[in-house]
Amino acid sequence: MDLAREAAEETARPLPVGEHLGLRAEGDRVVTHYFDCLDPAYRGWRWAVTVARAARAKQVTVDEVVLLPGEDALLAPEWVPWLERLRPGDLGPGDLLPTPSDDVRLAPGFTEVDDSIDQATHWELGLGRPRVLSRQGRDEAATRWYEGIAGPRAPIAISAPAQCSTCGFFVSLAGELRQVFGVCANEYAPDDGRVVSADHGCGAHSEAVVIPPASEHGPPVIDELGYDIVPTGNAEAERDAEAAEQEAEAAEPAGERASEVESPRDLEAEETLGHS
Repeated sequence: MDLAREAAEETARPLPVGEHLGLRAEGDRVVTHYFDCLDPAYRGWRWAVTVARAARAKQVTVDEVVLLPGEDALLAPEWVPWLERLRPGDLGPGDLLPTPSDDVRLAPGFTEVDDSIDQATHWELGLGRPRVLSRQGRDEAATRWYEGIAGPRAPIAISAPAQCSTCGFFVSLAGELRQVFGVCANEYAPDDGRVVSADHGCGAHSEAVVIPPASEHGPPVIDELGYDIVPTGNAEAERDAEAAEQEAEAAEPAGERASEVESPRDLEAEETLGHS
């Protein structure tokens, strides 16, 4: 055990080696000693030192010294291939996503194509393509689309006035998917250019709002039972002038206003002169 500890301390230097945790016999004259690792970065790990003694030899030698995780060791998560770690939306501009040859979503196509066959038939049957969508791949896509935001249970579809199947902007897909799915062709709809289910819907339905023609509008209604008096501009000017006059009179001194009033004697004198 002393030889094993010396080997572990030499490997773990400058950090010390912890207590002896036990040993395990690996075979004839081969034993592995375990020591606690005191490195803070490897909590729960242990040093494993394997020592051996050759046949008919008296000296024990060190076979190997390794750091192994214990039962409570902090380990990195199990490695997962990058292709299995991908999620929808991870693919960016310029990224390539190779499809494995055994992808269950694809099935062999027909690469030998005769030019005399109609081009629409080529596309419908997948002629000229190495692989086409398999039944499993089609079912997975249909389930994903139908249960997603383009399906009938989306909030916008629940409050829609009608379903996409009755909308003039609904373009049905080809093949078996045309029974349930189509593409929205309304530039004002939130799903423009996307696959939607036939029972999906939104407020941009082609028949959502029908504007009546101009002939259906009745004549304008005129109320002739009552009227309002609206003062003209001249009356307002007169009222303003009177108010200004009253303010000016109120501002004059009392003595000046009394001198302007003639006494009774002055009035009698004026009348006598007039008779003569």
